[in-house]
Amino acid sequence: MGTNTRAGEIRAMRRSAGGDVSGRHRRASWSLPVFASFVTFAFLAVSVTPPLGSPAYAYAPGQTKEGQTLAVDGAYENAAGRDGFTVTEQVVVPAASAGAPAAGTPDPGSAQAIAYSMLQSMGLGDSEYNCLVALWDRESHWNVYAYNASSGAYGIPQALPGEKMAAVASDWATNAATQITWGLSYISGRYDTPCGAWAHSEEKGWY
Repeated sequence: MGTNTRAGEIRAMRRSAGGDVSGRHRRASWSLPVFASFVTFAFLAVSVTPPLGSPAYAYAPGQTKEGQTLAVDGAYENAAGRDGFTVTEQVVVPAASAGAPAAGTPDPGSAQAIAYSMLQSMGLGDSEYNCLVALWDRESHWNVYAYNASSGAYGIPQALPGEKMAAVASDWATNAATQITWGLSYISGRYDTPCGAWAHSEEKGWY
């Protein structure tokens, strides 16, 4: 039997069975979705799997990842890791200066000149003098006879009561040097420096 004859018989058999006579292979209807799912899974697996030898960043409780050291202007230093943040040095922030406006050069023989000389002998500079001038300007305007009728405070430093200044000298009611000596002693014991007293006065309105 010839080849053409045999092929004709096969096609005739397929027609009688209602089959495809084209001779082409038919792909099953489920094969394309299965192939697409396999490709998607393989892509995801490659994306989320770390390369061989790379760390997984999983630590047991209490462990930390050693990281880099960060320093900013020399004020503080931190050890910063990928999975943690550890402060290795206490942050030190300088306090703001409690300065006062410049008072200028005091007039010779004035109460302010006496105060300036006393501050110099105590080792305190112009910034402390500026604070003292501002403080006692607020309290008494440097008036040796200043008297607060509501509180009883007296003199340049507004001692309360004024008789406290007798611990320095008996002329406390009229002598600027006596009042200033007492006032600086009071400031030293309570606020350390005139700028300390001035800062408190700025915040509270009194010293």
